[in-house]
Amino acid sequence: MTADHDKLWRHCAHLGRVLLPLVDQEPWRRARRHENLTAWGIDTAAGERMIEIFAALAAHAVALDASLPATEFEVLPLKDVADAATGKRDYELLAGLPDTFADDRDGQAVNIFRLYVYRNGQYSRRLTQLSTELRHALLVLAERAPIRSPTCEDVLRRAAQAHLPQ
Repeated sequence: MTADHDKLWRHCAHLGRVLLPLVDQEPWRRARRHENLTAWGIDTAAGERMIEIFAALAAHAVALDASLPATEFEVLPLKDVADAATGKRDYELLAGLPDTFADDRDGQAVNIFRLYVYRNGQYSRRLTQLSTELRHALLVLAERAPIRSPTCEDVLRRAAQAHLPQ
């Protein structure tokens, strides 16, 4: 694994971590998401962590498909990441991942995602539900953007302005 690829994953993981706090700037959105997760039988903390890692996986898959180096991650259109969240097969999101992760939480979440992919049944349904929730969150952020086709850079800039952790 190259340093550039590791850096690309870190950018993707950061996008995943700031996504929900940015969406939650309208507090009612968090309450609605929690209602959905509870209705689906998904623990809210675990569900939100899965949405974070799902976002990272979708962004990573789009970046790899576009052969983007880590230095150009920010140009990824948010719409492409949203499309990957619901348009790619779950196992396609696992292609090209690092063998190890600098953040153990990422490695653990990816392993849980892998289990969901390969267990099928209710787990497959949960991934579908989580992907829909992720797509919705990405589209909310895209709609808030003052420009026509927002990118990952726009999301990361808003996260920095909101003083969210790097």
